[in-house]
Formats: sequence, C-alpha cells, structure tokens
Amino acid sequence: MTTFTGNMLADALAVFTSLLLIIYTYFKWTYQYWARQNVPYLEPTIPFGNLSNPLNIKESISDTIKSLYDRARAKGYKFCGVYAMASPIGLIVDLELAKHVMTKDFSNFVDRDNFVNIKDDPLGSHLFSIGGKKWRNLRVKVTPTFTSSKLKAMFQTLTDCGVILERYIQETLTKEDAIAVDIKEVFARFTTDIIGSCAFGIECNSFKEPDSLFRVSGQKFFTMTKMKGLRLAIRSNFPALGKLLKIRAVEKDITEFFVKVVEDTVAYRETNNVRRNDVLQLLIDIKNNKEGRENGYKGDSKSLTMDELAAQCFIFFLAGFETSSTTASFVLYELATHQDIQDKVREEIRTVLAKHNHKIIYDSLSELTYMKQVIDEALRKYPPLPMVSRLCVEDYKVPGEDIVIEKGTRVFIPIVGYHYDKEYYDNPTEFDPDRFTEENKKARHPYAHIPFGEGPRVCIGKFRR
Repeated sequence: MTTFTGNMLADALAVFTSLLLIIYTYFKWTYQYWARQNVPYLEPTIPFGNLSNPLNIKESISDTIKSLYDRARAKGYKFCGVYAMASPIGLIVDLELAKHVMTKDFSNFVDRDNFVNIKDDPLGSHLFSIGGKKWRNLRVKVTPTFTSSKLKAMFQTLTDCGVILERYIQETLTKEDAIAVDIKEVFARFTTDIIGSCAFGIECNSFKEPDSLFRVSGQKFFTMTKMKGLRLAIRSNFPALGKLLKIRAVEKDITEFFVKVVEDTVAYRETNNVRRNDVLQLLIDIKNNKEGRENGYKGDSKSLTMDELAAQCFIFFLAGFETSSTTASFVLYELATHQDIQDKVREEIRTVLAKHNHKIIYDSLSELTYMKQVIDEALRKYPPLPMVSRLCVEDYKVPGEDIVIEKGTRVFIPIVGYHYDKEYYDNPTEFDPDRFTEENKKARHPYAHIPFGEGPRVCIGKFRR
C-alpha cells in the first residue's frame, strides 16, 4: 500500500512538473511574438506579462498604463509591444500614430477588443463593446439623442435635480453632528437621478432612497473584487475560455433587475401610447423598426431585441452616472485645495448668473469659460478611462515605420500617459486650468488631451456645440 501510494505521488508530481514545463514553454514562445515581428517591446514576466496581477485589486491600472508609456517613451519608441498575460498588445506611444489609429485609418481599427457573450451575458452586448456593421448602424441611430437641441430640452430636468442636490447638502451640513460629507456618494446619487430621468423617464429618488436598487446596482457593478479581477482577466485574454465558462461582465441579479425595469417601462409606453424625448424612446423606435422586422432581424441594428435594448440602456446608465460623478468629485477636490482657483470659478459663476437674472439657463453654460478649463484640467489629471483599446481588423503598416500590425492584434491607446507627458504639459502633476486657454490648446497636439477618446468611436456623450 505504501509503495502504491508512493508511486501515485511520484506520477502526480511528474504530471504536475510536465504541465508547469508546458505552460512555461508556451509563455516563453508567446513572449517572443514581438521579437519575431521585429517590433521593439517591453520585457514581460510570466504569467502576467507587462500588466499587474488581476487579483491585486489595490494596484491601479492607471498607474500600470502610465508606467508602460513612460518606459516606452524613455526608449524613444513610437510603437512597441507589450503583453497582457499571453496576449500580445501594441502600445501606441506616438500621438500622430494615435491619430491614425483612432481617426485617419479608423477602418483598420473599427472594433474594440471587448468580450461579448450575448447568450450568457445579455447586458454586455452594448454600444461600447459591439463592433462591425452592428455598431455602425446603432451608433448612427443613437447619436442624434446627444445633439444640442435634445440636451437643451432635457436641461430643466437637470436643474430640477440640482435643486434636490442643493437641498440635500444644506440639510446635511446643518445637522448638529455634521462632520464631513461623502461628496463622491452625493454626486453619484445626483447623476443617477439625472440619467434615470433624462435617459429613461424613471424617477430613481436616490436622495430619498439611497438603498434603491438603481443606486445599489450601480455601486455593485463598480465595486472591484478579486473574483471580478480574475473574471476580467479571463474575458480579456482568453475569450473562448470565457464563453466556455459562461463568464459574465454583469452579475445575474443586476441583469435581472435592469432588464425587468426596461421591459416594464417599454411595455407601459407602448400600451399607453406614451412618447418621451429621451434615449429609451429612440431605442424603442429602433426595436419597432418595421423594415428590420419584415426583412428578418440579423443583428445589424435595423431592429433590436429586448435584451439588446436593455444593454444599450444599461451602458448609458453606467456611463452617465459614474464618469460624471467621479469627475465632479475630483473637480471639487482640486477646488478645495486651490483656494485661488475656487475664488475665480465662484466669481465667474456670479458674473454669469447676474447677466441672466440669477437663473441657470442652458445658454449660460457656454459663458463659463474658466469653469470649462477647470473641468478639462480635471479630466486631464483624472481621465475616466486610463486607456482605450482597438482591435486591428486588417493588417496595418505603421506609417513611417517598418512595422506591420497583424490582423487580430489588440492595441492600447494610453490616455493617461499622454495626459502626464512632460513634453505636452509642464509640471503635469500640478493642477493648472490655464493649460486649456484657447491659445494653449492650439499650441498643443490635439491628441494630447483625449479624455473621451477620439475618432468615430469617441464617447457618444461628449458634448459638442
């Protein structure tokens, strides 16, 4: 019995050692990809490549991306290779190359590399993730929602939410035991109410009901855990395995809640012939497209299934409340630590309000030029996304370089790296709104500040007058 057990342990150890050797050999061979392509690269380490351990949720992806950019920049690279676990990634260091990838040669990089698993994760099939013809058609149909005229029509709803915000802060600060305010949470409730009302005609009442399912769902989605980090790593680097394991980007309970809310709202509008000037109405009209139904739905956004409609609602909800509340929080932080800038912003607001009978109106926003500079500087220091990715859909020769990016290769555009580059910004860690005067913006490469991305896949919510 002892001999048998000993033999089993020896065999198990041999198998385990063989597996480790195979895995090690696979990584070593994979990590020669950029060398085989004669492309300069940053040396990776097994098994995470050049990125951080996905289980280490305390390490910022923003710091990792900035570090990679700084190292590549120091070596004089315009384009170089890095690795995300076993996946080769192209790092776009040069701003002109970023312009080519995101705009001039967009047809070669039309898709993102986001994981989409419609069957098991219906809310993951949204505008930010999908690609190809389906993305093009949906983007064209949804874009009109964000014109100036549409935003102007929603402005009263925004100011109504602002009154609720003001009242809440006054009541909170006048309490006897008031010590501090979690301003990030306050703004998250504020933007949740705005996006719920403006986009979907739903009253979230986040200030009266801070534990409402809308607010809780948003919090839960953005709370990172080690398990989420592991699932994200699998989805990003081993998509086939992700689908096999039925990995989801959105938890099941969040999906069930959000899909039901959308289904109930759509049913109410269609049953009662109710129309509103919002995102949901536009998506309902796409869903009910007669031409798309008669020709047979082929996933090209001539029509939408209910799950796909809910997915678009979900991404607008997430992007609408989280990025706005985070940026507003950083703006207030910088104003609190720079009294001179705070005073200048306050004086500008008072001056503009005095011109409009002390009322906030839509057209007065364009007169707050210094405030816009403050917001732009906050978006430079704290971009909503540290980088964006693109998927090369056709072999692409890098302009001016003897380098070809092969079809199927992912590329990273390191936004946070550009935003902190000393060539474009003196003392980049300092908060200086004067970087964004018209004169200074014209003197700088336009892609040195791209907090919303750029090109045809620029953030659909980017405000353009």
